[in-house]
Amino acid sequence: MVGAFAGVKRSFFERSAPAVAPELLGARLFASDGVVVRINETEAYTQDDPASHSFRGQTQRNAVMFGPPGYLYVYFIYGMHWCANITTGPVGEGAAVLIRGAIVEAGLDLVRTRRGARVRERDLTNGPAKLCQALAINGTHNGIDLCSSAGDFRIGPRRTTAAFSATARIGVSQGKATMWRFLET
Repeated sequence: MVGAFAGVKRSFFERSAPAVAPELLGARLFASDGVVVRINETEAYTQDDPASHSFRGQTQRNAVMFGPPGYLYVYFIYGMHWCANITTGPVGEGAAVLIRGAIVEAGLDLVRTRRGARVRERDLTNGPAKLCQALAINGTHNGIDLCSSAGDFRIGPRRTTAAFSATARIGVSQGKATMWRFLET
């Protein structure tokens, strides 16, 4: 993936996760294999948030969250699924935006191969684990710079401002009332 690419500038991610998360709606995630998805659901996580992986401080597992903004933070959950986040905020502050869902814009055949031919199109990438499976994101992608013109994944700007709603996050046991889940409407 080399060449002229007008991706999202790192400064976009140098803000708080709750500020970045709704503004990622409508942005495109480009994979080196030709799959392109438009992000339509996100969740924000900050270091002072009890639902965040960074809440108890930096560990080997969550170290990417404390690094520069605009990097992919990938983790394994429930012993079977990968989830992908984009780091935000300043270096040393553990924050990220979980990419909860997207719509396939290119590479549908490859996504169907990965997710299964019988999966309905609307269900191909409507969850963080489904999205990672569709894009073939796994632990080897942890720490990839999404603002770089080289690499397996890049983030591109949204084409239009997306209307969105904010709701409580899904699947968290603490911080349930925090309205940091953002969906395109």
